[in-house]
Amino acid sequence: MRIRVIQLAYTDDEPVDERRARVADLVRQQRGADLVVLPELWAPGGFSYREWPERAEPLDGPTVTAVADAAREIGAVVHAGSIIEQADEPGPEGRGRWNTSVLLGPDGSRLAVYRKIHRFGFGAGEPHLLEAGQDVVTVPLPGHGPDAVLGLSTCYDLRFPELYRALLDAGATVLAVPAAWPAARVGHWSVLARARAIENQCVVVAANTAGTHAGTPMGGASAVIGPRGEVLAEAGDAEEVLDVDVDLTDVARARRSFPVLEDRRLR
Repeated sequence: MRIRVIQLAYTDDEPVDERRARVADLVRQQRGADLVVLPELWAPGGFSYREWPERAEPLDGPTVTAVADAAREIGAVVHAGSIIEQADEPGPEGRGRWNTSVLLGPDGSRLAVYRKIHRFGFGAGEPHLLEAGQDVVTVPLPGHGPDAVLGLSTCYDLRFPELYRALLDAGATVLAVPAAWPAARVGHWSVLARARAIENQCVVVAANTAGTHAGTPMGGASAVIGPRGEVLAEAGDAEEVLDVDVDLTDVARARRSFPVLEDRRLR
């Protein structure tokens, strides 16, 4: 499977509509990829909390539509990163907004939707503005057989290993982690991404943001990590596209050669 990770850099000076068009063009440039992954909240701004209510949109809104059109043009599965989803009805907490990831098929259709479970902000930010997701989401990647099952997560989720155990138990072999992870804690990002790969013997596709927005410098360091914890590719701190060929049958080989998962006792 050929994976491309688009580590997008942006600032507050770039209008959202222009950024949507630029990102759709970046996706179109990834022809030949099987899976393209974008970072978290690249359209509304990962730390632009004040703008989120006015930048919220439905699942068929302009951001997902622009990326879906590009996915259809290149015939690839595209993880569109995440949007601030505005639903027609309020959720359990009365807000009706989620940090929602969308996975698109080669024909531009929605393959899966994941609403972020762990909200970052310690009572402010996401917990104050957004609902919490509840569902663990995995999806087979079309055309790549039983060894290709993608587990969905987002940014702050990376700090909660129990979610990744649940994704493992649901059949995941590849873990997608789109993020807007700040430079101040980028060391944690890199260590935790490798840990999730090692402990679950999965491929981790970690797509972070670069640039600075809402006064927050972003960490970059996007990476593709193999099931033994080996870093197959890693970005710097600027806009960059990682291009990695991954043999997904290696996940099964790693699990057979070092069968640590068979020794689990607490479930």
